[in-house]
Amino acid sequence: MINQNDIEIVSKTLTFWDKLSTAQKELIKKNANLFHYKKGALLHGGENDCIGVLIIKTGTIRTYILSDEGREVTLFRLDSNDVCILSASCILQTITFDVQVEAETDCDIIQINSNTFSKITSENIYAENYSYQLTTERFSDVMWAMQQILFTSFDKRLAAFLLDESTKNDSDTIKMTHEQIAKYMGSAREVVSRMLKYFSNEGCVSLSRGGIHIIDKKKLRSFI
Repeated sequence: MINQNDIEIVSKTLTFWDKLSTAQKELIKKNANLFHYKKGALLHGGENDCIGVLIIKTGTIRTYILSDEGREVTLFRLDSNDVCILSASCILQTITFDVQVEAETDCDIIQINSNTFSKITSENIYAENYSYQLTTERFSDVMWAMQQILFTSFDKRLAAFLLDESTKNDSDTIKMTHEQIAKYMGSAREVVSRMLKYFSNEGCVSLSRGGIHIIDKKKLRSFI
C-alpha cells in the first residue's frame, strides 16, 4: 500500500480519479505499491509478464521490442508523471506483440496491480476510456518510431536523436556509448560509429570515450 504523498501523485496522474467511487479509490490505494528499480533493471519482459500499470514517480523507463537476433528497437521513453500501460498487456487483450520495459535510470515506480486496474476499467467507463486513450497515444509513439526506422535515412535520425538528447538533458554533451545509441535507434554499433565519425569530420561533433559533444548545432540540424 502506498503513502499519502504517493496517493496524491496517483490521483493527479489518473485523470479519471474524481470519477471513481470511494470503494474504487480504496481498491487502488490498497493494491498500489512503490518499487525502486536500479538503472538497467528489467521491469516487464513480454506478453506473459503482466505486472500492471506503472506510474513513473521519478526517473526514466524505456520500452522496446527485441528481434530474434537480439537487436533492440526503442519504441518510446517515459519520464516522471508518465504512465506505462503496455506493461499491463493482459488487460489490453488486443496487444499481440511482446514489449520489454527497462529502467533507463534509477527509478521509483508506483505499480497498480493488473487485476485491480482490470476490475476498475470494467466497472467505470471513465477509467476504460482513459486506458484506451493512453493505449492509442502509446501506439502513436510506436508508429512514429517504426516510420522513422523504415522511411527516414540514418543520418537524419541520428542528428535528430543527438539534438533531442541535448535538449532533454540541457547539455551539449551526450554521455552515451555508441552501443547504447545503437540500442535506442534499432541499429548496429558499427553503423552508429561510422555516422558519428562522419559528423565529426563535418565539424558537427567531437567524439570521446563514452560521450559525444555537439560543436555546431546549426550544422547538425541541417542534416534533418
